[in-house]
Amino acid sequence: MLKIIKNKMEQGNKTAKYPKEPISLYHRYRGMPVINKDCSAEIARQCLDICPQECIDPEAKTIDLGRCTFCGQCETVAEGNFVKFSQNFELGAANRDELIVGSTGLPALAKQSKAHFKKLFGRSLQLRQVSAGGCNSCEADTNVLNTPFFDLSRFGIDFVASPRHADGLHVTGPISHNMRQALITTYEAVASPKVVIASGCCSISGGPFYGSSEVVGDLNSLLPVDLYIPGCPPHPLTTLHALLNYFK
Repeated sequence: MLKIIKNKMEQGNKTAKYPKEPISLYHRYRGMPVINKDCSAEIARQCLDICPQECIDPEAKTIDLGRCTFCGQCETVAEGNFVKFSQNFELGAANRDELIVGSTGLPALAKQSKAHFKKLFGRSLQLRQVSAGGCNSCEADTNVLNTPFFDLSRFGIDFVASPRHADGLHVTGPISHNMRQALITTYEAVASPKVVIASGCCSISGGPFYGSSEVVGDLNSLLPVDLYIPGCPPHPLTTLHALLNYFK
């Protein structure tokens, strides 16, 4: 016991002070895209041609974050004339349409959604994580939230082993047909009222598997989605910010 106390005193508190204090990410992190509306349509089309997800609208000059993998090719090919990726990790949205961003970024978080969720769940939120055919990147970065640095439990948010103990589902992956019924069964096992979170571009739109006959892709076509967390995978802080602002 004395060794444990001594070790704790030597190491100090490793938990981040976010959200009370801002936090800086590594300079290579790609967050909220900032689009130059004054760039030519030709440059925007060049970006579309190189985009593996076809998530760019060259006429409206928008990017669909629900399909974007944040590969950064659109920034590289146009040398930042069309878009530059900021370090803003606050990407969560309550509506699918809000993931289609232009020069102003995402709108303010919906206050009515936040009030609704807080009324339902108070200061506690239990989630059952379902990997519906993902590559494990989203799952790994979600698991990071349980480390001492993030300490998700201090906010009253936990991931539980059984859907019968959960308030909702945290879904990752493009939802393969083999996982379709398992996901529906898990959803039905969660007591009402319940929430559904689509995390990562795969669950939001199919991601790199968009258009494949082997996946459902769009989670909202299968279950009613309450919160979208874009990314490939979403940064742990993106997930944390979304959970705190929509449920706490």
